[in-house]
Amino acid sequence: MAHDCHAARLGTLGPWPWRPIQPRPLSRLKMKSTHRTSPADSPADRREPIDEVPIRRVLISVFDKTGLERLAPALKAAGVRVASTGGTSTALAHYGLAVEDVSAITGFPEILDGRVKTLHPTIFAGILARSDRPDDLEILAEHGIEQFDAVIVNLYPFESACARPDCSPAEAIELIDIGGPSLVRAAAKNHAFTAIVTGPEQYDDLIAAITRGCTGLAERRLLAARAFDRTASYDAAIAGWMAGHAGVLSKPTAALPAQVTLELEQRLPLRYGENPHQRAALFAPRGTHLGLAGIRQMCGKELSYNNLLDLDAATRLVGLIDEPAAVVIKHTNPCGAASAPAVATALATAMAADPASAFGSIVAVNRPFDVRCAEHLLAPGMFVEVIAAPSFAQDAVALLTTRPTWKASVRLVEVPAGDPWEASQGIEFRSVAGALLAQQPDDRRDDPNEWKVVTQKSLPEESMQALTFAFTLVRRLTSNAIAVCLQTNLVGAGVGQTSRIDAVRIALFKAGPRAVGAVLASDAFFPFADSIELIRAAGVAAIVQPGGSKRDAEVIAAADAAGIPMVFTSRRHFRH
Repeated sequence: MAHDCHAARLGTLGPWPWRPIQPRPLSRLKMKSTHRTSPADSPADRREPIDEVPIRRVLISVFDKTGLERLAPALKAAGVRVASTGGTSTALAHYGLAVEDVSAITGFPEILDGRVKTLHPTIFAGILARSDRPDDLEILAEHGIEQFDAVIVNLYPFESACARPDCSPAEAIELIDIGGPSLVRAAAKNHAFTAIVTGPEQYDDLIAAITRGCTGLAERRLLAARAFDRTASYDAAIAGWMAGHAGVLSKPTAALPAQVTLELEQRLPLRYGENPHQRAALFAPRGTHLGLAGIRQMCGKELSYNNLLDLDAATRLVGLIDEPAAVVIKHTNPCGAASAPAVATALATAMAADPASAFGSIVAVNRPFDVRCAEHLLAPGMFVEVIAAPSFAQDAVALLTTRPTWKASVRLVEVPAGDPWEASQGIEFRSVAGALLAQQPDDRRDDPNEWKVVTQKSLPEESMQALTFAFTLVRRLTSNAIAVCLQTNLVGAGVGQTSRIDAVRIALFKAGPRAVGAVLASDAFFPFADSIELIRAAGVAAIVQPGGSKRDAEVIAAADAAGIPMVFTSRRHFRH
C-alpha cells in the first residue's frame, strides 16, 4: 500500500497476525503551545491535533450490504486489514477480501442469537485509544490490542421496519441496535484518530481516502458530526415508538411529557416564507408520512409557505366532518364550507358562500375528488390555488390539468389518512421566539349529547344538525370567531376580531339575508348581552356557545327576551 500521507497514527503496524511495536516517543509529536498552567489541563489539550491518519486497519459491521462490492476491492487493493462480524464477514469474503472475524479477536463467540457480538474491551479499546497518549498505548500493548483507523457501521433498519403496519412489537424490539450505535459513538468520540462511516452513501469519499492513503482531521470531524446525527435520529425513532408501545403518548386526559425528542428533516424547500424576503422550508419528523408530512403533489406549481398553512387549516377542518364535505380556505380561515350527500354538491355550495373570497383559495374535500367536482370548478370566473383530497379520479385530473386557463398553476394534492400527531407523541407544537409551545391538538369531536339548552325556549330537533355543523366550523376560525350556518352551509364568518360583538357584526354582514332562519355559533362565551340584539335583528333561529361567562345569566335573559333558543356546550375552542 503506497501512502502519500504522513504516518501520524501512533500505535501498531506490522504484518498479520498482529505483533506489537513500541510507541513513538512524545518528542516526535508536534506540541501545541499554551499559556495555561492549570493541572486540570490534559495532555491532549496541550498538543497539536493529528491531521492525517493512515488507513491500515478497519472494522466493518453493516446490516445494509449495499456498496460492499465497491468498497471491498478498494480495501483489498490498498492492503487494508479488515475485521468484521459474521454476516458482513461472509459478504466481504464473497468479494475476495480476507477478513478476521471479530470472534477471533475477542476470543468470544457471538451469543444470544447475535445480540452480543462486538461489545468487548478488545474492540472498543481499539476504537477509543488516543494515539498521542503513551498511557493509552501502553495499555493496548499490555493487553495485545490493535487500534482501528476506521469503523464502518450501519444500523438495523428500525425506522423502516416500524413503519410497516404488520411490524410486531417483538420484531421492533429485536431491531433496536445495541452494538452498532455503541461502535458509532465510540468512533465518533475518538474522531481525532478514528474515522466513522455510517452509510453506503459515504463509501465514495472513503474509497477516495483509502486510495489517497489516509483521512484528514476535517474529514473525520465531518464524519463524526454525521455519525452523531445518525445515532440521535435513531434514538429519537426508538423513543417515539417506545412511548407508543408503553402507552404514554399524550392523550386527552394525560399530562404532557417532561421531555419530547424530535428529529426533524427538511422535506420540502420553499421559494420563500410568508413574504419574498423570508427563507422557508417544510420540516417533518424523520420517518413520518402522515398529514402534511406525507402529501403527494400530483401537478401544478410548487407549494408555498402560505399554501401549506392554508392546507393545514383546510384538511384539519374537513377532517372533523363525517358527512361528505368541502371547505374553502383563505388566509387559514374558511370562507365557505358545506356538507351534503355528494361531495360535488358540498363543493358547489361551499364555493358559493363567499365567491369573492373563494377566488384564489385553497379547497379541501373529505371524499375522493371526482369529475363532477372538477366540472364545477371549471365554471367561468373560478380559480383556486390548491385542491386537497384523499384521492383524485383520473378523469377529474385530466379535466383540471387540460381545460381551465389556470391549468398550469393549480396544485392537486393527495393527503394520506392517519393520525398526524403520532410522531410528536400526540402533541401539537407551535414556535414562539426562542421556544416552542406545546399542547394537545384540538381535534377531538364535540358530543352534542353533552350540550345543554339554557333558555326557556326549547330547541327544535331539526336545528341540532345545523348547530353541530356550525360549532364544528367555528372551532377552526381565528378568534374571536362567529360562524353563521344555514343548515349545513357556512353563510357568514366573523374572524380574528378584538371584540366579540365586532365578530358578530361581520358574520351577520357576510350572511346578509341568509341569516334569517340560520344558526349562529361562537367559539367562546358572550361576555355581554349586546350581541344578542344584533342576532335577533338578523333573524337567527338558534345560538350555540360554550358558556362560562360571569354574565351568562344576563346573556340567557337576553336570549329569552328575544325568543331565541340557546345551547351551552361547556367547551371553548379558541384558535389564535
